[in-house]
Amino acid sequence: MEYILRTGDPDKLRTACLVVGVFDKCRLTEPAAALDKASEGFLSRTLKRGDLIGETGQSLMLYQVPGCRCERVLMIGLGPEKEWDLPSYRKAVARVTGILDASHATEAVTCLPALEPAQVDLYRVLRETVICSEDALYRFDRCKSNPKARRRPLKKLGLYTGTGRHPKAVQNAIPHGKAIAGGVAMAKDLGNLPGNLCTPDYLANQARALGRRSPNLRVRVLNEQQMGKLGMGALLSVSRGSRQPAKLIVMEYQGGKPGGKPVVIVGKGLTFDAGGISLKPAAAMDEMKYDMCGGASVLGTVAACTELDLPVNMVGIVPASENLPDGDANKPGDIVTSMSGQTIEVLNTDAEGRLILCDALTYAEKYNPAAVIDIATLTGACIIALGAHASGLLSNDDALAGEILAAGVRTGDRAWRLPLWDDYQEQLDSNFADMANIGGKGAGTITAACFLSRFTGKFKWAHLDIAGTAWKSGSKKGATGRPVQLLTQILLARCGQDKL
Repeated sequence: MEYILRTGDPDKLRTACLVVGVFDKCRLTEPAAALDKASEGFLSRTLKRGDLIGETGQSLMLYQVPGCRCERVLMIGLGPEKEWDLPSYRKAVARVTGILDASHATEAVTCLPALEPAQVDLYRVLRETVICSEDALYRFDRCKSNPKARRRPLKKLGLYTGTGRHPKAVQNAIPHGKAIAGGVAMAKDLGNLPGNLCTPDYLANQARALGRRSPNLRVRVLNEQQMGKLGMGALLSVSRGSRQPAKLIVMEYQGGKPGGKPVVIVGKGLTFDAGGISLKPAAAMDEMKYDMCGGASVLGTVAACTELDLPVNMVGIVPASENLPDGDANKPGDIVTSMSGQTIEVLNTDAEGRLILCDALTYAEKYNPAAVIDIATLTGACIIALGAHASGLLSNDDALAGEILAAGVRTGDRAWRLPLWDDYQEQLDSNFADMANIGGKGAGTITAACFLSRFTGKFKWAHLDIAGTAWKSGSKKGATGRPVQLLTQILLARCGQDKL
């Protein structure tokens, strides 16, 4: 969709639909009040009829409003003014976009961006408007034989910001928002595709397509033979039960200073996880197609980075495989040797994500990284601990953890830090190998991160467990695209385009 900045008097804006907000108890916002004045009290008289009093979720479409040049006016309830904050703004934008798209108005102007919540700058408001609007319009129908096309979809949205001019930083808000939204949509698409279509090879081809779009992006895909020569025994042990060969997808983006240390993001790419010999329960096993959402978020972040030509060095690594039961699959009790040389006793074949990630983290050492962040749908324990609202964060560096937490707050793609104390390490003790791949029932998210930490001693590292945030279940089942926003925000802040 096209987004343009609009200024001037609301009553003089020519558009198919003008959106104005109303706070609780019929309190008109400033743009609504200006329109009410131009219409000689038409909006106030309408509100007195009681069809809309400004409560959150209310809306009212008006036609032939006197004194203004728009074809119709959409009044949207915003709730109590004292509770008007960024989360409320995001919800209002999503609601407005849905109503506009269903109204057959192919273009509109929304005055909501002029209502900046407290302590939120205009750049951020505009960027959030674009991201939330695109999220509301997202549909996944690629696998339907006859998808229902929208008759007259919303194609252009004007973002009304008042009457003044804007600094250059505000002009960046729309392209930043569109690039982030595009990365989120890509991650959603990849996550929503079924496992028989979105295979390791499919993910590799998507990365190659990104490489063709940017001269700054070099894409390499390592096959199983190449990984074997590197000694990636942990990763390759997971793919043994699958007919789909594993891939190590490496995307090197060089937008910063030559030789500058890159930020490396590593995403778990299990395109389907049946648990292997330690088979998962049948209920909801279809959702294990989402076990590659960490890898999808890396691809989405790389897409946003290349779209914006960010002046930063970044490497995206996606170890991709399936985890299925087979005569050659990992067995409980097997011992495998990782690329680092450390040996691992596989006590549970369903704890496979950490096996593919540990070799990818060791591979990341070659880049002498400024920081490494891995993203994985790693543990059900994280869902129990944090639910669907926050991703779990564990790190060996306080500054990096703080950077991630701040980016999460700024984007609404939040994380919560859990301890990574040495006290938990002994839960991974093995009688027969350097470590076990599980640490027992207690603190499952933490012991999984403790396992990964044994492969990150040479760099600053953080782990994001997105098991609870990567997708939604039930009637609204689908990938969320998280944490593409958070990761892109970190890169924007690091290159000075959005300082936290």
